[in-house]
Amino acid sequence: MRPRPPRLLSPPGLDIVPRRMEILLANHSSYPRIGNSAHQQRLRRAQAAHERGEIDDAALVVVERSVIAEVVAEQAATGIDLVTDGQVRWPDPVSHLMAPLPGVRLNGLLRFFDTNFYYRQPVITGRLARHCAGLAADFRHACSASSRPLKPVLTGPYTLARLSVIATDAYAHFQDLAVDLSTIIAAEVRELAEQGAAVIQIDEPAICMGHADDIRLLRQLFEPIYEARGEAQIAIATYFADADPFYPQLNSVAADIVALDLSTTTALDQTIASAGAAKILALGVVDGRDSRLEDPQAVARRLERLLRRYTIEAVYLQPSCGLEFLPRDRARAKLERLVAIRAALCPEHA
Repeated sequence: MRPRPPRLLSPPGLDIVPRRMEILLANHSSYPRIGNSAHQQRLRRAQAAHERGEIDDAALVVVERSVIAEVVAEQAATGIDLVTDGQVRWPDPVSHLMAPLPGVRLNGLLRFFDTNFYYRQPVITGRLARHCAGLAADFRHACSASSRPLKPVLTGPYTLARLSVIATDAYAHFQDLAVDLSTIIAAEVRELAEQGAAVIQIDEPAICMGHADDIRLLRQLFEPIYEARGEAQIAIATYFADADPFYPQLNSVAADIVALDLSTTTALDQTIASAGAAKILALGVVDGRDSRLEDPQAVARRLERLLRRYTIEAVYLQPSCGLEFLPRDRARAKLERLVAIRAALCPEHA
């Protein structure tokens, strides 16, 4: 159920007209699949048993899905409005989508941007095609375990192409690879929308680390994705880098929601405060890579200043990125902190 729009109350000294705005709380994407208790480490044990050949694929999926149900329930218990499946079955943000595709083999491990997490780099050996079911079945299962709306998250075609190696004449440039990946991601989006997904997030962390001219390519890549959305809203998410130089262009991409990492910069605050927004914003106001907990009052004051020219009737508050980088108890605390931030911003939610 969507919360009723609360009234933003301006703190003393800020010349902001109080208004009604729907403030929604969401997880960004991933959630720690391993916790401190023996029970919360069952997935690690199952994966090791699977590698030794002691259990088959079906048995591993049973454990994975039990963990998905657990993390979905844990997210919902914090009081947020929109949860994810935690990407529990994803070995990393790249290979989970790329490995099933004909024309792809996986190479060794590479660092995922500047994190301590790694992904298996796809090597493109031929023309890509989608020939099997994708994420819809996992989405249906996660929804059945959730008391809250569930947001599926996919890595976007630009980032997938940037993180791949082309070893075939089928693609002259990475841009050509990205176009084919856009068609494949659009098919996933269509199936997820048909399954009832209300918001579908496409992660594009690489765009803010690329060239300014690549925004033109990004617009092209998102057109088929947006056309495939049905009744769902499409969110484009950037993180791990300062999106301030790209902010106007991100507002021109075919998407309904722009998700921004506010942990990397304060310049973006002033840009949004001055220019407002053309699309719904999803603001990463708690740092998904830092275990320290934010001060709800300080974040609320920051948001009042940032949203002074924001005229859209809804805004999302969420972590800056996936929460897999944190211990399980801290990941939960970050989501609980979102609830406290909304209460500080809107006392009627306290």
